[in-house]
Amino acid sequence: MITTADETLLRRAIGIAAAAIAHGDAPYGSLLAGPDGTVLAEAHNTVRRDNDISAHPELKLARWAARELDPGTAARSTMYTSCQPCGMCAGGLVRSGIGRVVYALSTEQLVELNPQSGAWPTVVQDGPALFDEARGPIDAYYRPS
Repeated sequence: MITTADETLLRRAIGIAAAAIAHGDAPYGSLLAGPDGTVLAEAHNTVRRDNDISAHPELKLARWAARELDPGTAARSTMYTSCQPCGMCAGGLVRSGIGRVVYALSTEQLVELNPQSGAWPTVVQDGPALFDEARGPIDAYYRPS
């Protein structure tokens, strides 16, 4: 359930997205709020400027949270973001331990507004293969003698 406090912080994330345009960046913004609602960090998309496909604000903040927050604080923190996190960012969010995400536009709404946003090709994946060989490093790391 989205509260009035959530809406206030979500509007701030939308404002970060709008401000990104003035820097020549794509219009995506996010912020991370701690358990008490205090803004801990903010970021916007810098994919083009940084020439880095991973420079989405959600992933930047997920990495920040994983580095800077203890697991309990991360679990009680909320990310507010102008658009629903993509698959790459969603994976980072899971691993960061952030407990909640509140977003403004869904992926479907974004694609409706900008069809190019949904024009990603699929990548062929073949496997699994070479189980006995591949398990060696895994066993060595997770089951040391």
